[in-house]
Amino acid sequence: MNDLWIRPAAEADLAGLVRLRDGAARRLLSRGVTGQWRPGELDEGHFRRVMAHGEVWLAEAGGRIVGAWELWWEDEAAWGPQPPVAGYVHRLMVDRDVAAPGTGRLLLGAAEQRVAAAGRTCVRLDCLATNPQLNAYYRNAGYRVVGRKEGKPQPGGAPKSFTLLEKELGPEIGASRVSR
Repeated sequence: MNDLWIRPAAEADLAGLVRLRDGAARRLLSRGVTGQWRPGELDEGHFRRVMAHGEVWLAEAGGRIVGAWELWWEDEAAWGPQPPVAGYVHRLMVDRDVAAPGTGRLLLGAAEQRVAAAGRTCVRLDCLATNPQLNAYYRNAGYRVVGRKEGKPQPGGAPKSFTLLEKELGPEIGASRVSR
């Protein structure tokens, strides 16, 4: 995993982001996880909008995109108005066909480092309430359940219910591996 490179996404990465997201959606469906992501649900315009108001990060290995996530600086749809103390991770995705085991945790750690580098003290995310495996994944990564959001609007789909999770960032989270 020494060749994992993390960088901000650019306009030239939009098609690759859509492919990665659609691949993750197909994988979920093939495992019987319905109601979370659907192929074709997000297009290049979605990622372009996020890049205009937040950040999209990519992980590459061997010159190929193996993962990505969105980082928002506010998320009123899920969390309501909040003071600027958190970064909000969305759409953490890994290409399981090419990424090494543990890549998701590495990406989550990189997101935490980026949030800390911005001077924020916690990371928040929401997770589909009906996906117990994913909820457990985030709890095992040190996130704690702090609430539930019923009926959160979704891009291209019906509103869904989400578990709200949060992780306080300690002083050991540094910005040494993530740069802009």
